Amino acid sequence: MSRESKVKGFSTKSVHGGEEPDHMGSVVAPIYETAVFAFSKTQELLEVIEHKKEGFIYSRWDNPSVRAFERTMACLEDAQEAAAFSSGMAAVTTTVLSLVGSGDHVVSTRDVYGGTFQFFKEFLPRLGIEVSMVDVTDSEEIAKSVRGNTKIVYAETPTNPTLKIADLSKIAGLTKKRSSKVITVIDSTLASPFNLKPLRFGIDLVVHSATKYLGGHNDVTGGVVCGAGDYVTKVKDARKIFGGTLDPFAAWLLSRGLKTLGLRMERHNSNGMKVARFLEGHPKVKRVYYPGLSSHSQHSLAEKQMRGFGGVVSFEIFGDIRKTMHFVDSLKLCQLGASLGGTETLATQPVTSSHHFMSPEDREDAGISDQLVRLALGIEDPEDIIADLEQALRKI
Repeated sequence: MSRESKVKGFSTKSVHGGEEPDHMGSVVAPIYETAVFAFSKTQELLEVIEHKKEGFIYSRWDNPSVRAFERTMACLEDAQEAAAFSSGMAAVTTTVLSLVGSGDHVVSTRDVYGGTFQFFKEFLPRLGIEVSMVDVTDSEEIAKSVRGNTKIVYAETPTNPTLKIADLSKIAGLTKKRSSKVITVIDSTLASPFNLKPLRFGIDLVVHSATKYLGGHNDVTGGVVCGAGDYVTKVKDARKIFGGTLDPFAAWLLSRGLKTLGLRMERHNSNGMKVARFLEGHPKVKRVYYPGLSSHSQHSLAEKQMRGFGGVVSFEIFGDIRKTMHFVDSLKLCQLGASLGGTETLATQPVTSSHHFMSPEDREDAGISDQLVRLALGIEDPEDIIADLEQALRKI
């Protein structure tokens, strides 16, 4: 019997929510590092392949270690089902392509991860799929962009890297009012299920780059989508064909990461507030983007939707692109790296990393300036992070 039915709190779910005790009584689920599963009889193989009996056949299709991670994620997101992938982009692309085809239409917000933006702007049109890019903060515009052939409305919240907030209740309500057939998909990577549960607001599917907060240690790459069983089944069918399945060892690492997610997120949230307040008061900082600050234009919405505000703080300094590069290069404790959600603090200029391949016009539309720095706070002592920022700011 699963322990899932007996647990309620977030961290208890993180530790026990998706686990199924094995016949050996293992406290930690083992790694099923195998590509193939054998059968004693053909009839048994047929029963598994026809879904008449639970089992595993081939790890590109499914694997016990991957299923353990998926069960925990479904539990944390209050979802019926989850599907894991080899990367966040594999989760995004497979989810979208499993639900749309030639002649269909997708509505996406402009403020999305650079790879997602390229997928929507360059790749989907090649397949005969039209994409409308809209303002993530304008729920009415999002709803009005829905057409008769619209299949997906897609958004991030908070957005990467300017930390805008999507009003999930309005997006879900207005979109369903326009068309009950439209599927809403939210990338909640920057929030994590600790800070935000999009499905509770009427969203259909939630996507994460599991590389970030879920894994939490900058040592594994993965992705996951959670939501209604019917939709996730379609995604899993596409995953078999596209092949972006999560590796069993990576799945085990992600399951291990989830066990401390609540603890880590409390520190990420705390560090985020302390660093954001420090930067907001610094004379060399032009503007700070952090939804936990009362100065954030959507602070009240963030408070309403979110449990905490995460460990990503973006800010603009006074100066040009070269001055900003000099600031980033002067950091010592904060490393130059294009990721987030790990135990180590990382800093980047989006214009030179995650959004480098966007055109200057598209970056301007998304509010990404040459002077913007994205700080992905780790779990170090906040005083040490602030001291490093202070010494780097003195050098510009």
